Amino acid sequence: MRLTLLELLSWISLGVGLVSSALIVVDTRVLGYRQPIKIMEFVWAVTGAYLGLAAIMAYRRWARPQSPRWQQRHGRPPRRPRQIAILTGLCHCGAHCALGVILGELVIFFSGISLGRDTLWANYISDYSGAIVVGVTFRYITSVRRGRQRMRDAFVNVAKADLLAVTAFEIALFIWLAISQYVTDSEPSMDPSTPVFWFFIQIGLACGFIAAWPATAWLVRRGIKVTPEHGPNRRR
Repeated sequence: MRLTLLELLSWISLGVGLVSSALIVVDTRVLGYRQPIKIMEFVWAVTGAYLGLAAIMAYRRWARPQSPRWQQRHGRPPRRPRQIAILTGLCHCGAHCALGVILGELVIFFSGISLGRDTLWANYISDYSGAIVVGVTFRYITSVRRGRQRMRDAFVNVAKADLLAVTAFEIALFIWLAISQYVTDSEPSMDPSTPVFWFFIQIGLACGFIAAWPATAWLVRRGIKVTPEHGPNRRR
């Protein structure tokens, strides 16, 4: 079957994302450049899946030098400006939203749930709920590693430190999904069994990443959002 230009572009973009994610996994898990906060290894891998080469560049410039292996070979890592705390927070938020949209879209696709005759609003609710669930799970896993195992604390932390940025991220993603359904050809763009759908999801996640920057910057500057490697005793 002959590929259209959009399908070819979709396969290339998805391939770049998967390879970027795989390279980060290999670097952390195989080559031994482990992150001080283990959940960030997963966060960076997810970021690579939708930001591709940009995620690789950011990871190698700012995350890799934080690993004990890098520091053993090169000494102290370069000083990280406050903007990197914002970037790290965005990657964390983006991982919530990326995994949330994957889970949400697959649930709607396989269940056939719709509101009225349109699945778009059902997708919105499912994607947003998925992002919150993933965020709470991430926070809970981090709290367990620190010796605290209260699910209530995870909910409170997400509501206080993540909800604003996640909401901004999701709004941008939802606007893009609406555009992709109503402005472009709705058949390939909204069918999760096609590469075009996931290519459009990549674009939407990139839009959300940009849209969530101001909210994340405000949360970091106010001390409301403290990323794992920029904990209260390590903030610059």
